[in-house]
Amino acid sequence: MLFARAHARTSAAALEQNLSLLARRAEVPLLLPVKANAYGHGLEAISRVAARHPDVWGLAVATPQEAGAVAALELGKPVVLLTPPRPAELEELADLGVRLPVASLEEAEALPAHARAHLKVDTGMNRLGARPEDAVRVGQRLHERGVLEGAYTHFATADEPDLSFAHEQFRRFQGVLQELPPLLAHASNGGGILSLGALPGMRLARPGLASYGFAPPHLRGVLPLTPVMTLEAEVTYVHTVRAGESVSYGGLWHAPQDTVLATVGLGYADGYPRNATGKAFVTVAGERRPMVGRICMDQCLVDVSGLNVQVGDVVRFWGPQDITVSDVAAWADTIEYEVLTGLGTRIERQTDR
Repeated sequence: MLFARAHARTSAAALEQNLSLLARRAEVPLLLPVKANAYGHGLEAISRVAARHPDVWGLAVATPQEAGAVAALELGKPVVLLTPPRPAELEELADLGVRLPVASLEEAEALPAHARAHLKVDTGMNRLGARPEDAVRVGQRLHERGVLEGAYTHFATADEPDLSFAHEQFRRFQGVLQELPPLLAHASNGGGILSLGALPGMRLARPGLASYGFAPPHLRGVLPLTPVMTLEAEVTYVHTVRAGESVSYGGLWHAPQDTVLATVGLGYADGYPRNATGKAFVTVAGERRPMVGRICMDQCLVDVSGLNVQVGDVVRFWGPQDITVSDVAAWADTIEYEVLTGLGTRIERQTDR
């Protein structure tokens, strides 16, 4: 039998609790983003847990491939594609029941008659969508064709302390909705839910990273969110380096005295950021211990001096307490999104209650 050296364990209970808290604050059901392999947590497992949750209306994805994968699970919940498909993909996606984004009259006319559309309104993100003055015409045409189900926009700064632009974006979105029949309107991401709460006229909310347990520092006290994932890997070798000897590529670290090191089977090819070299800590045998030397492609090294550590023991890289993804992101000078979505396929995903 062959085994993975690293495991990402996701807590279904933590995810369910986060979803309940977010839905209660938004006062509407959730359209849960499961794009990018459910933010690294595992697309199928997270989709199955979320689909059973009473506060989840549907699942949102970023690519047609993701849409097809979620639709194939037949979970009984709508799947919403958030970015434009190719014209050649429209028929198949509509056959699968995937809700399609529309931002122009050309896209509106190209939709199959049995499609269901969500009008994408650009209120200031300037990434995708129709400007408000054009969105009304597109939405009206979709309504005439009988395919308009929803409309959405995306906040650019709702997770920042200054909410003035978020309020302006929402005002622009409301202006579009006033010219259209009642529909499933959604605007708030996780930052929007935490900072703005319930928004008038919205019937869905789309919390991404917040669903998986993370919030910007100034919003962490709003809801008691719990990180969903714990990342662990096995010790593959234990050895002693002598005082003065260097360790790993570049010889960046030298042992100040004879030091017992554990080699652990996880590296930057698995998604652990190489930029955390020289700053990262892990938990081993119940203690917080430093990584030493350059983080390698497939391995890293941990100072386990004074501990009873054996090959096969588990090292925790992050979890809901002590060392978190937020710590790892700070050590690597990046954001939680990048750390989580960068987790590789060699890491075995597991779901716990």
